[in-house]
Amino acid sequence: MEKYKVGIVGATGMVGQRFITLIAEHPWFELAVLAASARSAGKTYEEAVAGRWAMEAPLPEKAKSIVVMDAVADAEKIAGIVDFIFCAVDMKKDEIRALEEKYAKLECPVVSNNSANRWTPDVPMVVPELNPEHLAVIEAQKKRLGTKRGFIAVKSNCSIQNYVPALHPMRDFGIEKILVCTYQAISGAGKTFARWPEMVDNVIPYIGGEEEKSEQEPLKIWGTVQNGEIVKATEPAITAQCIRVPVTNGHMSATFVSFKKKPTEEDFISRWAAFKGRAQELALPSAPKQFLHYFTENDRPQTKSERELEHGMAVSIGRLRPDTQYDYKFVALSHNTLRGAAGGAVLLAELLCAEGYITKK
Repeated sequence: MEKYKVGIVGATGMVGQRFITLIAEHPWFELAVLAASARSAGKTYEEAVAGRWAMEAPLPEKAKSIVVMDAVADAEKIAGIVDFIFCAVDMKKDEIRALEEKYAKLECPVVSNNSANRWTPDVPMVVPELNPEHLAVIEAQKKRLGTKRGFIAVKSNCSIQNYVPALHPMRDFGIEKILVCTYQAISGAGKTFARWPEMVDNVIPYIGGEEEKSEQEPLKIWGTVQNGEIVKATEPAITAQCIRVPVTNGHMSATFVSFKKKPTEEDFISRWAAFKGRAQELALPSAPKQFLHYFTENDRPQTKSERELEHGMAVSIGRLRPDTQYDYKFVALSHNTLRGAAGGAVLLAELLCAEGYITKK
């Protein structure tokens, strides 16, 4: 098949680098444009990330000699070259909103890893296995923007990528309240230990904005499309505490949950084993064959052994047991820069292509 031409806007940061490793050998997507700030523009990509390449995999050959474009000043030119862009820029939220809308109005679909447009009512925030039906709101968004093919779709925050998928198959039991504590890797802050030495042998009990995202974003994912916008769910009640831990990659959560109609432990385990979403039905290239994996050992999942499960796109769950204050508690793990960031955005782009929302020019 002829590949979709892809641009990565915000290509020099941690998530941008991860996008490059994923797109370099992608069966559907071809790396056509790399864009970043004016500071990097005009340099080859290899020059732009010299001393800053943070991935374990080496810099892909096909990216090295690409000349970096200016994400803002060259927007019109970029939109003319590519079929769509991934956006992972490090800017103020109002600037990101303006930039993403600019590309959309230039008839260039935007698949965003940024949080700036997550609460725009007609912008779908999609985990492909959980709420693909929210893509229907794109038609209303295009009417608002006055576009034929340009739109914005976003992925949700990295912190919710394990406990929300784990709870999703249980929704018909009436999830009443959730308490979740997340233990988040330093790559979520765009850092390595070399660049953040104070995180070695340290825990920081605060991550700005993460608790609000962890409490509110699941309600949009579990919301419904009504009259051209997504109306968030009114329940369950969610409270979250988010903690930075000295781990390179992999976010873990400890979740406590109560239901209106209490399920059995076997209900959880059988539903996790059987769960398949639209990404699995379509056999999308980045989709894990088994999305939710349950481990029976008391000491699993562990970050080192499970974060790369199914190329970092699966969710690992363990320690399901009754709780004295809530109905049940369990632990879950996901890779924060794969499933939780660039990988999740690539999977979303695959879904948008497969469902006909993104087309080749």
